Amino acid sequence: MPDPLLTTRIRSTVMMIAVIAVTAGCESTDNWLRKWTDSDKEAIILGAPGAHEYLHEIYELARGDPATQAEIFANAKAAASQMPGTSTQLRYALVLATPGHAETSDIAAQSLLRSLLAEPELMTPAENALATIHLHEVEERLVLVAEARHLRAENARAATNGEAAVAQRIAKVEAENRRLRKSLSVAESKLEALSDIERSLREQSANNEPQ
Repeated sequence: MPDPLLTTRIRSTVMMIAVIAVTAGCESTDNWLRKWTDSDKEAIILGAPGAHEYLHEIYELARGDPATQAEIFANAKAAASQMPGTSTQLRYALVLATPGHAETSDIAAQSLLRSLLAEPELMTPAENALATIHLHEVEERLVLVAEARHLRAENARAATNGEAAVAQRIAKVEAENRRLRKSLSVAESKLEALSDIERSLREQSANNEPQ
């Protein structure tokens, strides 16, 4: 019959070995899980479209005629509204972010893309890359638009100020001309009065001469 004390010691030793083995394997197991998660993230998000689907639609939108563009936009908007989800929202955001069609809206695209990138775990790596790239492009365009608007405002302000300065100079010249005309009129009146006095004096002098 086995010694109970010996059996207990054997069990304790086996358990200790198992604990050590598990502890030693934690780091390698964690690394393996991380690699598996990263490599298979596309498969974990079921139903997520591949990058080529998004890119194909963007390409068709960019090169299509107005009717095709309107149809793509309407489909993307309806899908985002009726079946809200990460993929439909991203599709709609990418359509809004694509320049060259009537419904392009950098501001709306920026808002949607920022919202999606706030929860990157809900998207595949390809979707995250597309959202990040297009958000960067949209924000750059918004900065350029703001700068252009600022320059136009400055030019308009400068033109307005220039026109005001010219108008002010013209007004000053006209006022000076009026002053000069008034001064000339006064001088002419004085000259005429002096001429009258001189003529009167000559006449008196002629009348007082002895006959």
